Amino acid sequence: MSAREVDERIAATAARQHGVVTCRQVLHAGLTPSAIGRRLRSGRMRALHRGVYLALPFPLPRTREMAAVLAGAPGAVLSHFSAAALWGLRACPEGTGPVDVTATGNRGRRTGIRVHRVHGLAGEDRAEQDGIPVTAPGRTIVDLAAVLGTRDLESVVARAEREGLVGPEELRARLARSRWRPGTTALGAVLASPGGPALTRSEAEQKLLTLIRDARLPAPECNVSMGRYEVDFLWRSAGIAVEVDGFGYHSSRPRFEGDRRKDAELLAAGITVLRLTWRQITQEPLATAVQLGQALARAGGRR
Repeated sequence: MSAREVDERIAATAARQHGVVTCRQVLHAGLTPSAIGRRLRSGRMRALHRGVYLALPFPLPRTREMAAVLAGAPGAVLSHFSAAALWGLRACPEGTGPVDVTATGNRGRRTGIRVHRVHGLAGEDRAEQDGIPVTAPGRTIVDLAAVLGTRDLESVVARAEREGLVGPEELRARLARSRWRPGTTALGAVLASPGGPALTRSEAEQKLLTLIRDARLPAPECNVSMGRYEVDFLWRSAGIAVEVDGFGYHSSRPRFEGDRRKDAELLAAGITVLRLTWRQITQEPLATAVQLGQALARAGGRR
């Protein structure tokens, strides 16, 4: 095999794996162990983990994740926080912290990789996203239930449902099969939330949602698109929306005028917008709950 053919085979493999190749793959492509050493010394390849190399001049956005999976034992998959980031369920600052990998075998500790050992992974627990082996969304959520607080877990579940990655029935079935695992109580509580898990974006929104639930008011839809706008909370049948101005909110004339245009357009569409501040939610919770309850009652009486 010519040197050009060897390079083409390595490049094709790297293209499928976010720039990453393994020692076994480059040997299969036609390199000898001494040739691998020369490429590492010259910088044509760079060792990321033992037996895992970067075959490009620079890493790609998913190089770390792919390299971590390939460095694990056979059958390893991306999992936990890294899997959540890959599925778009949680933000993960690029290039920071260890990469989470779940593996059934043991290849020892690897720098930059947090390995979660399991006896086995069922087929339903495995998936592939962007060419990377990863825990399925349902399994990812069950794993995160053991390490996330209730608020963050609810946000993950709500986002997974909104994106169509996993539904409540699948999560309940997984919960029933995983009663022995840590975090199942928290996950069960999230799934039992009135109106289902809610996706909120700020601390103020979360506090208002808690206030609504504690007051036993009807469950709203959260962060709902309405034409060219998005509203924080919506009671569709009542024609009531609530917009929350968070703790760090500072009004300006452009923001003020934009909010008034938004309110007017939604009103024309049959949606009345109530605006609540951080102070109202945190310092006047009873009055805020009464105000919202009365607005919903009036709207219900008119319909």
